[in-house]
Amino acid sequence: MKKVADILTRKGKNITNVSPDTSVLDALKIMADQNIGSVVIMEGTQYLGILTERDYSRKVILKGKSSTDTKAQEIMSSDIPRITPNDTVEYCMQLMSDKNIRYLPVFEADSLSGIISINDVVKETILAQQETITQLKDYLHSSL
Repeated sequence: MKKVADILTRKGKNITNVSPDTSVLDALKIMADQNIGSVVIMEGTQYLGILTERDYSRKVILKGKSSTDTKAQEIMSSDIPRITPNDTVEYCMQLMSDKNIRYLPVFEADSLSGIISINDVVKETILAQQETITQLKDYLHSSL
């Protein structure tokens, strides 16, 4: 059974973060430059939350706020469930589906060690299925 650690090994533990007082516009520019859908809000080494494209659309655009005047901490999501490297991919998929979220912070003890997205979970599931198919094919060919 695949685990979150497998995802982090494949994609790396790179975490793009900004400070709480970063303007939403600057955070969006970072997301666009790196072709990512979220940034982590951190104060020093302390995790505060995640700012996503969904947060922007629902908490800035729809409310008529200014992207340059609004700070990341004002619209970040801070109530996202935390997971660990030992959690299964299936558990993450269920959690994301139940909570209607696209990103999960990964913690080892109290330290943030990565972020996974729904895309990461889907990719890992597809890779696991491809591995199973390859193993079955190899088994069938070896028995002939």
